[in-house]
Amino acid sequence: MRRLSLIALLCSTLSLGAVTGCSLLDERQRDWIFQPGDRAWGGSAASAEGMDEVWIDFDSKVSREAVRLHGLWLENEPALHTGAAQAPILLYLHGARWNVQGSAPRMRAMQQLGFSVLAIDYRGFGKSTAELPSEDRAFEDARAAWDWLAARYPDRPRYIFGHSLGGAIAIDLASKVQDERGVLVEGTFTSIPEVAASMKWGWLPIGWLITQRMESIRKVPYIGAPLLVVHGSNDSLIKPDLGRRLYDAAQEPKAFVVVDGGTHHNTILRGQAQYRTALHQLFGWPPAGTLAQAGE
Repeated sequence: MRRLSLIALLCSTLSLGAVTGCSLLDERQRDWIFQPGDRAWGGSAASAEGMDEVWIDFDSKVSREAVRLHGLWLENEPALHTGAAQAPILLYLHGARWNVQGSAPRMRAMQQLGFSVLAIDYRGFGKSTAELPSEDRAFEDARAAWDWLAARYPDRPRYIFGHSLGGAIAIDLASKVQDERGVLVEGTFTSIPEVAASMKWGWLPIGWLITQRMESIRKVPYIGAPLLVVHGSNDSLIKPDLGRRLYDAAQEPKAFVVVDGGTHHNTILRGQAQYRTALHQLFGWPPAGTLAQAGE
């Protein structure tokens, strides 16, 4: 999510609510919050080279239409691990604006931590079905990808990861399934209304008009797997306090990691060593031998 889009939401929601119907208000918010499109940033498209394309087809109960999701698959070769025949699998759920190719550098960072990674585009992003996203549709897309992984890799441990807006989608998924080995979120929040309240125009009384609420704070207590919450200390878009509040609301076992100097965009790269240590302490992965090889 971009700061300008949320400020636009704050400044415009009241006037929109006064002069338009609920349907248009909902559509405008969905567009502002998700910012769907086929965009990748910087060299991220080049980073996706060599990854396998994945297609996930299902019938949506939300839209009552056939849906096709596009994803990227990055396998982790067994030779990269110590004492592991097959790497655990991470479902990567990206944030707003950028398509799945924009997640390629973060996918490779997770591969370096020992995971095989599947990242998907929600409806409205990249090559996935062209449809305006909503929280219900994104939640359904994540569940479809999770079920796809379960059907194809039933014997491999699976983890859920979400960055920014994807963190809310990850928490929703984790609160509904029982077969995840662990959950990781980075740079995410308690709810969309609380993100709006933390910004410059947060004093405006628009919380009740927000339709895409993403209320992770209410769902996180229902996660039964270990939870790792990571935040950059210099994240100016999603305040670290929101990540801390989310962590506080979760049940044990859990861990909260603040990456010094990390921003909303570079925390996963800047905090690679902290990630590796936290993953081992909370999930027992990567194996101890991998930590030793990394000099940690």
